[in-house]
Amino acid sequence: MSRNELINTTRAILAKAGYDVSSALTIRGICFDVVARMDDKVLIIKVLSNIDAFSKENAEEMKILADALGATPLVTGERSSSGALEAGIVYSRFNISIVSNETLADLVLDDAPPFIFAAPGGLYVKLDSELLKAVREDRSISLGTLAETAGVSRRTIQMYESGMGAMIDAALRIEEYLGLPIIEPIDPFTFKSEEREKEDRSTAQNIDTFAYNQLCNLGFSVRPVVRSPFDAVTHNDRALMLTGTASDDEKILQRAIVASELSRVMDRFSVIIVEKKHKRDNIDTTAVVSNEELKKIDEPSELTDLVASRGTRS
Repeated sequence: MSRNELINTTRAILAKAGYDVSSALTIRGICFDVVARMDDKVLIIKVLSNIDAFSKENAEEMKILADALGATPLVTGERSSSGALEAGIVYSRFNISIVSNETLADLVLDDAPPFIFAAPGGLYVKLDSELLKAVREDRSISLGTLAETAGVSRRTIQMYESGMGAMIDAALRIEEYLGLPIIEPIDPFTFKSEEREKEDRSTAQNIDTFAYNQLCNLGFSVRPVVRSPFDAVTHNDRALMLTGTASDDEKILQRAIVASELSRVMDRFSVIIVEKKHKRDNIDTTAVVSNEELKKIDEPSELTDLVASRGTRS
């Protein structure tokens, strides 16, 4: 299956599950291919035929964007150098979950979450560590007895009770011995946001200096992102805007169209800031605001009102 077919399959699965899904954003230099949203859940998805092509750089860029938008980065793929991705298994690269479209469909369409994750050394399952420890102690089962039953060491049982993943065979033996379901499903949509304040500052150079300073002076928080159709996520307590800067018409048009698609899915405003007054006030649903106009704005509400008023289809 070609990558375009894989992308459209991912989109179709999410749309059938009730997600609002973007069009395929297969533009050179962008770190993701699809954005999908259901209520407060936002997914930023990269689709690859071979997941070995997923680089650390791409992963870090997706994490920065996910942090800024309160979203979850996810990769869907078809195979790796080891073979086809198996259904019901969550893989990962650089702490980002990777699933096949079959696994994604089982999860979002049939409410059948995966229970197995791949990690160095083999396939593992997640145990309810608190339940395991509580039941063992309540029944006065020694570490040694449970370890012998599972075919592992006492130290390994202690690590299971501390949250470490378990080999499948050992987990099944423990479940059978206790007579309790202690294997937990895995949520590939779980993503722990990371503190990236220093990185944000270091990438602030992606934004036009005047625009960046003016937005900050108006009281907005500006979170730069990389390899996206916009340069920053700009927000205050009332509004969130996908903000980009551009100089030439071709770049303005391309960025504005993609930003419009994202803002539609995410129910946010999008704005392109240009150095000089542009011939158009908006492109699709992306407002176009010049540095000259930005300079005259004294209150944050003036900017959000301006962007909202221009964010209509021409």
